[in-house]
Amino acid sequence: MRTAGFRKTMLTCLMAGTALLLVGCGDQSGSGQSNAGSASPSAQKKLGIRPQGDTELNIDMSKVHTDDLKKIFAYIDENIDEHVVNLQKWIQQPSVSNTGEGIPESAEMVKGMFDQLGCQKTQVFDVGKSEFGAQSNPVVYADCNEGADKTLVIYWMYDTMPVTQPDLWKAPPFEGQLVEQAPFKKVLIGRGATNSKGPQMAMWNALMSIKAVTGKLPVNLIFVAEGDEERMSIGYRKFVRDHPELFKKADAMYTFGFQSASGGALMLAGSEGCVFVELTTSGAKWGRGPNYSDIHGGFKRSVDAPAWRHIKMLSTLTDATGNRVLIDGFYDNMEPLSPAKEAALRAAAANFDPKAAAQNLGVERFISDDPYQILKDSGYGTSMNIDGIWGGNMFPGGSGAILPNKITSKHNFRYIPNMNGMDIVKKLRAHLDKHGFQDVEINVVGDVPWAKRSTDTPVGRAVATTLDAFGIPHAPLSAEQSVMGGYWPAYLFAGDTLDIPITGGMAGHGGNAHAANEYYVIEGAGKVYGMAGAEKSVAMVLYNFAGLNGPTAPATAAARRK
Repeated sequence: MRTAGFRKTMLTCLMAGTALLLVGCGDQSGSGQSNAGSASPSAQKKLGIRPQGDTELNIDMSKVHTDDLKKIFAYIDENIDEHVVNLQKWIQQPSVSNTGEGIPESAEMVKGMFDQLGCQKTQVFDVGKSEFGAQSNPVVYADCNEGADKTLVIYWMYDTMPVTQPDLWKAPPFEGQLVEQAPFKKVLIGRGATNSKGPQMAMWNALMSIKAVTGKLPVNLIFVAEGDEERMSIGYRKFVRDHPELFKKADAMYTFGFQSASGGALMLAGSEGCVFVELTTSGAKWGRGPNYSDIHGGFKRSVDAPAWRHIKMLSTLTDATGNRVLIDGFYDNMEPLSPAKEAALRAAAANFDPKAAAQNLGVERFISDDPYQILKDSGYGTSMNIDGIWGGNMFPGGSGAILPNKITSKHNFRYIPNMNGMDIVKKLRAHLDKHGFQDVEINVVGDVPWAKRSTDTPVGRAVATTLDAFGIPHAPLSAEQSVMGGYWPAYLFAGDTLDIPITGGMAGHGGNAHAANEYYVIEGAGKVYGMAGAEKSVAMVLYNFAGLNGPTAPATAAARRK
């Protein structure tokens, strides 16, 4: 864990107006400089990163039509040690949105990155309170005008999840240590490594490399980096809705991504919906049990327990398996899969190994053993989860008799077109009232609606052409508007406030998001690229989108008809 002195030193650097990544003052352990503009010999000697690693794939250089890209690729290889140090320093700065730890410092650090990139306007916005009542974390905005013909919005998040099980980590979560993890000779362990500082740092390193080689980027960029993604993007939602004029010149949005453990890549476009709520049962609201504070557990013999009432309430919400929601009307309005998506899922299922996928995920098994059903549930399913529950004696081991006066559980509902998050909350309220739990309080933490996007767009074709050149399998381009699995706040740029094409996708791989031993691959292996490959893919996407690297993948017939 990082010391208070370490964090104070970093804050001093930032308040002095110096970008942490530029001067490397945040780490007093002698781990090397972090100026991405030039390689440090001492950093290279210490890390010795192999850009190709043990990756079996090679970029098809016949699809690289400009000398600039070739020079950028070479520059990335030459400076990869320095680029890994940049990621280590970002990992060493905690940015836990649920607790607020390191959030102000992290926002300034991200602004420093955009300043170092040469963006003309950079600003940390205090968004204020969200519509859900909570104070939003800062949003970092940057406008980088390169005088180019096209403009991309780049979506980032700088916040991470808390560390809930520190004893399970093989390396401290805020040190950014490099370890061997088969089949990879080097991965970086740290909170935020894959979600999402690793792929984002690969993007930033790529942009810095382009500028170091050519002096300018091939497209204009507008960055929006939020600090509330792990809190339902409450501040980001307010910021975009309050400032649509800041994005009016954008042609499309490009966001980070990565490969799966088997080497394939998802071209991120739309997103599923997610609404987060807290349910609280208290003696004061119930009118029974302790009404002010926890009391001695010995009084259970004569006093009612709100905790038992809460458990009884939870048992009415799902069936015995916990997999089917019993709220009346919950499954209403679900949009059926189109024939094209159905066919795509069945084709993907033919090459899906449930046992290998479960092992990679760190679970014993999936709900279903059918590959098709697993993929359908993962990409187009709905659920109600218990994300946490607390109250009373929360200390492991020992005893300590407590009768809690209040118990709270946290839940996320995943939903798809044409369901509605706030409609789900209304149905939840009706369910609780119907079953006699009128006293149970519902606090809406946030709602991220679903978004439908097509991948058969200029930015989508730029990504697909890149993945093809890197030998990375991906789903075919599709003109169909659809949800592409996973939730992220795509909706704000998919018709809510702005309406532009969206695609994410790149080389590189990471894993254990929200879990112990979160990692990002530094030296690739097999069909998975390492960090150098990830950076090169970002550079190629930008050149493809700018039209400076020859033709991209042709539009499908359906897209041409539009």
